[in-house]
Amino acid sequence: MEPGKQRFTRIAQAAPPHAWFGVSAIFHYLGPSFAVLLFPDYQTNFTVADDLDNLSALPDYGEIQTLAGKNSPDIRAAQAAVTEQTFELRSAKADRLPNISADYFFGIEANQFAIHDELGRNNLGSSAQVQLNVPIWTWGAAGSKVRQAEFKLQQAKNDLTYTQRNLLSELESFYREAAVARDQLGMLRESVTLAAESLRLTTLRYQAGEVSVLEVVDAQTSARDARNAMDDGLARYRVAIGNLQTLTGAF
Repeated sequence: MEPGKQRFTRIAQAAPPHAWFGVSAIFHYLGPSFAVLLFPDYQTNFTVADDLDNLSALPDYGEIQTLAGKNSPDIRAAQAAVTEQTFELRSAKADRLPNISADYFFGIEANQFAIHDELGRNNLGSSAQVQLNVPIWTWGAAGSKVRQAEFKLQQAKNDLTYTQRNLLSELESFYREAAVARDQLGMLRESVTLAAESLRLTTLRYQAGEVSVLEVVDAQTSARDARNAMDDGLARYRVAIGNLQTLTGAF
């Protein structure tokens, strides 16, 4: 039997009947709500799988930093803001340079919609014009626009720096939390193994008449507490990995 099914069997045997009645009622009433929230089709059938032990490995911190730099939406937004302000500054500086434009017009130059008039003259005509603008005096408007663009660009760079520093702070915090949770899993698994072995030996001693039933109950309680602590540790590791993936994306 799989470890998940074994744990579920132990819980099912230890839980009182009214507890399972409450669980059944919750799934009966909340099941449709879960289907509405999770699936595009209300009629989609789903089952709950016990995959708490299927844990994803924690990558190295260097790889985590690389993933965060590539996939963080905050970093991308800050970088896009810097790029936008850079082009805005270039546009403001370009307004201080001379510019030339040319236009060509072709059409009917008459008060009637026809190619020729009554006398046979051509109504079609064309014209061209070239315009050269040299900004000599703008009352300081061009310089002010450039300064505003420079200030906005500097602000965008400051925001990017702050976002990067904040990301590194959160990244290190979440990574350490995940690493601690991962390291605790080894001790919790060992505790579960020791508690199960202690329960087995205590049961054998009780069957041999060496100990009372109270020691068996104590051993069962210790084994249950160890399993609950193990499940709590697995849940903490899952939550820590989830928090880390909000910054790095899936890995």
